[in-house]
Amino acid sequence: MTAPDDVRTAVDAAYRDEWGQVVATLIGLTGDWDLAEDCAQDAFAAALATWPRDGVPHRPGAWLTTTARNRVTDRLRRDTAGAAKLRQLAVLAGAPDEPPVEEIPDERLRLIFTCCHPALPFPARVALTLRTLAGLTTAEIARAFLTAEPAMAKRLVRAKRKIQEAGIPYRVPPAELLPQRLAAVLAVLYLIFNEGYNEGPGEEDVRRALTAEAIRLTRILVRLMPGEPEPRGLLALMLLHEARRTTRTEEGVLVTLEHQDRSRWDRALIDEGVETLDQALAVRRTGPYQVQAAIAACHATAPDASSTDWPQIAALYTELARLAPSPVVDLNRAVAVAMADGIPAGLALVDGIAASGRLDGYHLLPATRADLLRRAGRIAEAKAAYEEARELAPTDTERNYLSGRLREL
Repeated sequence: MTAPDDVRTAVDAAYRDEWGQVVATLIGLTGDWDLAEDCAQDAFAAALATWPRDGVPHRPGAWLTTTARNRVTDRLRRDTAGAAKLRQLAVLAGAPDEPPVEEIPDERLRLIFTCCHPALPFPARVALTLRTLAGLTTAEIARAFLTAEPAMAKRLVRAKRKIQEAGIPYRVPPAELLPQRLAAVLAVLYLIFNEGYNEGPGEEDVRRALTAEAIRLTRILVRLMPGEPEPRGLLALMLLHEARRTTRTEEGVLVTLEHQDRSRWDRALIDEGVETLDQALAVRRTGPYQVQAAIAACHATAPDASSTDWPQIAALYTELARLAPSPVVDLNRAVAVAMADGIPAGLALVDGIAASGRLDGYHLLPATRADLLRRAGRIAEAKAAYEEARELAPTDTERNYLSGRLREL
C-alpha cells in the first residue's frame, strides 16, 4: 500500500511530465483528438484508484500510456466504426514495461507542430497547445487569457475541426518547411510565456503557471530537436527573464531594469540561461531568439546598472533589426544608442520612429521619449510625454510607474 498523499504527488508529477506524451501517442494511433484526451484522463483516474493498492510503477509514463491505450481499445470495441483502428492498435500494443517515453519522442514532436500549424488562427494555436500538450483545462486557459470558458471551448472545438476538415497532417514538417514551421511553434511558446510574465489583469498564480508551462514545453522542444539552436535561444531568453520576475514590481508599481534589486535575481536561472545560450551559439546559426537572449544576458550578468555594456547591446539590437525587423526593435535600439552614444543620438532615433507613425498608440514610445527628455533636462517636454504615455498605458502597474515619474518631475 502507498500513502494517498504520496500517490497524489506521484500522479500530479506524472500529469505534468507525461500528459503531452500520452495524448500525442493516442492521437498518433487514432487520429481522434477528443478520444485521445478522454482516454488519457481515464488513465490518470485509474492511476489514482490503483496506485495506492499496487504502488507507483517504476515507469509511470509507460503505465499511463498502456492504460490509456487499453481504454481506447475498449471504446473502439464498442463502436463498430472503430474496427480499423482496433487492427492498428493490435499491432502497436505493448507491455507496461515498454521503453521510457524519452526514447520515443516523435509523437510529441508531431503534436507540437500540429497544434502550431499555420493554417490555424494564432489564438487557436495557443489554446490547443496549452490544452493538448500542457494538459490545462479549458477553464484554466480561459482564465489565463481573460476569456469566457464557453468561448474558449468553442475555440478549441473549431481548432480540432479545422485539423480534421483541412486534413492537416500529423507530422513533423519536411526539411524545406521546417524553419518556417519551427518559427511558428516558437512564437506560440513565447506568447504563452509573455502572457504569464507581463504584468496585467489576472491572478498571479495563473500567470506563474503560464510561464512555467512555457518553459517546460520549450525544454521538451529542445530535447526533441537538439540540432536546432533557436529553441535553445528561446529557452535561454525565458530563463533569463524569469530570473528577475520577483523584482519587476513593488507594491503595484513597475520597477525598471535599471532600478531592480539585482541581489534578488535568481542566479541559478541566470547561470542556466547563459549556459543554454552558449550551447545555442555554438551551432553558429544565429536567429532572433538567440540575439534577444544575448541582450538579456548582457543585462543579467552586469554587476550593476552602471556597468551594463550598452555598446554591445546596441550592436545586438542592430543585428536583431536585421533578422526580425520591427519598430519595437528599433525603439529598443534607440534606448541602447542613447545609453552608449549619448542622449541626443537616441532621441533623434526615437523622434524618427514617432514621425514614421509606425508606433502610434503604443505607450512605450512616449514613455521612452519622456525618459530620454528627462535625462536631457528638458523637463516640460518630458512631463508632456509622460502624461501621453500614462493615457495609453494598458495596466495599473505601468500607470502607477508613470504617475510616479510625473510626481518626481
